[in-house]
Amino acid sequence: MQTRFPFQYGIASMTELPHVFGVMEGESQGAGWLGLASEGLPPKWFTKDPETRFEEDLPAMVASIRNAADLADNSTYDSVFSAWHSLYEQQDCWAQEQGCPPLLAHLGTSFVERMLIDGFCRGAGLSFVDAVRSNALGIDLGRIHPELAGTEPSDWLPAPGESIIARHTVGLGDPLRVGDIPEGERINDGLPHALLDAAVQYGLTHFKIKICGNLEADVPRLRAVAAVISEASPGFRYTLDGNEQYRDIETFRTHWETYQADPDLAILFEDNRLLFVEQPLHRDVALEEGVKDELAAWVGAPPMIIDESDGELSCLRRAIALGYRGTSHKNCKGVIKGLANRCLIEWHRRHHPEEGPWLMSGEDLANVGPVALLNDLAVMSALGVEDVERNGHHYFAGLSMYPSELQEMVCGRHPDLYEMRPEGYASLRIESGAVSTRSLGETPFGHGLNLTSGVFGLLGDDGLPGLD
Repeated sequence: MQTRFPFQYGIASMTELPHVFGVMEGESQGAGWLGLASEGLPPKWFTKDPETRFEEDLPAMVASIRNAADLADNSTYDSVFSAWHSLYEQQDCWAQEQGCPPLLAHLGTSFVERMLIDGFCRGAGLSFVDAVRSNALGIDLGRIHPELAGTEPSDWLPAPGESIIARHTVGLGDPLRVGDIPEGERINDGLPHALLDAAVQYGLTHFKIKICGNLEADVPRLRAVAAVISEASPGFRYTLDGNEQYRDIETFRTHWETYQADPDLAILFEDNRLLFVEQPLHRDVALEEGVKDELAAWVGAPPMIIDESDGELSCLRRAIALGYRGTSHKNCKGVIKGLANRCLIEWHRRHHPEEGPWLMSGEDLANVGPVALLNDLAVMSALGVEDVERNGHHYFAGLSMYPSELQEMVCGRHPDLYEMRPEGYASLRIESGAVSTRSLGETPFGHGLNLTSGVFGLLGDDGLPGLD
């Protein structure tokens, strides 16, 4: 998939993205089912090694998915949770043997998990939200977080709403105004390119601002971003993404206090503007013991969450013990893991409200439909996440990379979520800064594609042999 324009984040600048699809065949109570999942494979997220090229990183992502798929054998399990937990442990063993970091290893686990959940929900005739709230998935929360033993997800999760606020990412190289874009680089596909145009066209109210960890670059960039979003959305709220650019809290604190002292950035520090700071420390040091003392010594520190450091089932508990206030959810980190983490955060909110705010954010590198994005929104709805980073529709031209028949199928199934544009392709509907989740509740796992109607052949030139 080709981006509309480069997306710069951290140490990577993305111009194209492989997108992989997978299908699982299974059986539940004597009835067969098919489950579908997909995932984008982005540069420099699952690993952040500046010395390797994407051509070296991509095979490692594929190997993780292939190994997990090979482990998904013909064994019998008493629940989706049991099947997932067994796969998780086996993938862990493989990762240790291979020297594969947990975040990358469990990309494969989560990919197979999503096929399994989709297939199970199809076979059971349940939406994902209903499967979670009835615990038809058989989730044993206490096996992940001991604090939750004897409870079920519905004891902790709020009722889902009918929409989710789209939090728009401002990438490090994104143009802020049309005048910032050279004439020869302007895009004419009907979608906004500059930040100001996107904010106006979509009615955006929430933003995610990325920084690079260099004050000489970050301060003028933040000034320019603050000017644009305050012009387009006077009541804006935002998150700040540290992009793992810092090696210690002290350095980040110095930068933060520099921002606070700048009169041109005063609007960013008005009450109720900032939601949280995401992963300022590099994953190599973010969960080190010394972070606890640094955070404790910082009176008035902004609430911070982990993102890339959340590679294992125990990472959130470790982060909370150090002084972080939560974590992110991305399906590529694990659906059941995310559900358990959301329940643990709610446990802390109820038992230790004075230490909050307790946070679970919804994050998204460049998620697109017709499967991955809708899976993601279904999970975010079940988690009760109010605003989710959404930027796949901004960096890619809707579903234009797929055949028109598939695009029309998605629009017909999800008219509240997708629409055909005059330019001839389907794009995500964002109205008053939010995306609808209404039609997601009428499908097994968000996307609701009919797997027996030839959809596999529509996903690519080769389709999936043996399935029609």
